[in-house]
Order: sequence, then structure tokens, then C-alpha cells
Amino acid sequence: MNPSQGALLDKARSSVEAAELLAQQGYFAFAVSRAYYAMFYVAESLLLGEGLAFSKHAAVIAAFGERLVKTGTVSPEFHRFLIEGQDSRNAGDYDIDPKLSEAEATVQIDRARRFLALGEQHIHSDS
Repeated sequence: MNPSQGALLDKARSSVEAAELLAQQGYFAFAVSRAYYAMFYVAESLLLGEGLAFSKHAAVIAAFGERLVKTGTVSPEFHRFLIEGQDSRNAGDYDIDPKLSEAEATVQIDRARRFLALGEQHIHSDS
């Protein structure tokens, strides 16, 4: 694991914790956003392990699918989690009244936890 990968995993851990706190306080749209960012940081970290870095979310998501899912390194469900997480985050961040529920926040936070575990497992096994 290189220092940048470790820093991204740290950001992902903090984002999961923030998402949990936000959800506990009823800020479901913000919790969904933080959960997505946790997944995004893990995806970036895994791609860095492949020598890849991108400046746009769409590029990270596409490369995650191409380089990690299509090669069988990562289960396709994680690509779906990332795509759906971004869709929910966009609704939460940009819609005037996103109506994201506690249930949606719970789903996204659970996915973020699973993503973090995936990242930690893959990065530590590559070390």
C-alpha cells in the first residue's frame, strides 16, 4: 500500500463515520452523500494500486468497472453500488427536495462499509 492509497482509505473510514453520525441526526441526504464518497475514495485507492488516477467521478466509476470488475478482481455488485451511490448522492446534493429516507441512508452506509472492507482486504493483500 502506498501512502496515497492509505490516505484515501483513511478518508473513506472518516466518511463512513460521518455518514453514520449524520444519519443518526436525521440528515439522510447528507449521510447518503458521505457514504458515496467513502465508496468513491476506496475505488480511487484500488485504482491507484493499478497505477491509475482520474480527476472526474465518471472516469473513476468507468475505470473501476473496466479494470477491476471486468477482470474479475472485484464482484460486479460493487460497481453497481458505486453507480447507485453516485445517483443517490447527486439527488441528495443537487435536488431541491431529495426526499432521501432513513432506509436509503442505511442501505448506502451498509454498502460503504462493505466497500471499505473490500478496499482494506485488497490493498493489504497486495502489500
